[in-house]
Amino acid sequence: MAFMNSTTFPTSGRRHYLGGLLIALTGAILFSTKAIVAKLIYRYHVDAVTLITFRMAFSLPLFAGIAFWQMRTAVPLSTADRWRLIGLGLVGYYLSSFLDFLGLQYITAGLERLILFLTPSFVLLMSATLLKRKVTLLEWAALLVSYAGIILVFLHDLKFGGDNVLLGSAMVLGAAVSYAVYLLQSGQLVTKVGSMRLVSYAMCVSSVACISQFFLLRPVTMLVQPTEVYWLSLINAIFCTVLPVFMTMIAVKRIGAATASQAGMIGPVSTLFLGAFFLAEPITSWQLGGTALVMGGMYLLSKKKI
Repeated sequence: MAFMNSTTFPTSGRRHYLGGLLIALTGAILFSTKAIVAKLIYRYHVDAVTLITFRMAFSLPLFAGIAFWQMRTAVPLSTADRWRLIGLGLVGYYLSSFLDFLGLQYITAGLERLILFLTPSFVLLMSATLLKRKVTLLEWAALLVSYAGIILVFLHDLKFGGDNVLLGSAMVLGAAVSYAVYLLQSGQLVTKVGSMRLVSYAMCVSSVACISQFFLLRPVTMLVQPTEVYWLSLINAIFCTVLPVFMTMIAVKRIGAATASQAGMIGPVSTLFLGAFFLAEPITSWQLGGTALVMGGMYLLSKKKI
């Protein structure tokens, strides 16, 4: 009996780990697919304001349901925490998503994913600048390697990708910075509120902001779109927004944040090949080299001992 227990528990633990790793990988791929779906929607001459409105409108009922469930079982928030959540929702999901989708009009899905993948490095730099946190030699090396990869792909796309690559890259860079601000500011609040509650509340705030923005800037008639736009928006909302958000949370709970973040490195690679398959975006040696450098830099960052 003792022999059975000694072999059963390690096997069970291994399956638990592999299951969590699979969830993390799937979530990262689904989240990266957002850029592919957005590019497909843009083919129907839908602008970024309308695109993000459909995405958040289809997401809102699911996030609102989860938020309501959390509201029933959790301790009420203080007024200060409510304002912090509103601010996080506006900066982390509304502003970041809006800048991201604006930028995707001008750059490839592969470059967009690489730029967004630098978010952890921005968190590191902000921590060093604003919080006076010491940056180690390993962390500096990770940053240099990652930025070298971005520059490599950027220069390639700048040469062959059209006149607005610089503008699109700047917008996506703004999206990465705004999401880094969200991550930095949410660190303290998540311990009080809980990750699921924080995400669902912040996403509800973001959804309301995106939908309100549409009615302020666009005529209601722009809600009438080809059927394909509605289906693609539904896919964007459920499979590229809601599912990856909660799959990542489940993965972090099962295998830890460090391992889950390393699994997220599959994102730029999956976007590169998905872009080639669905959008006929070319895969060049420059892109492969840049992707390898960015992933290598983030891997070095994940290896830092805490």
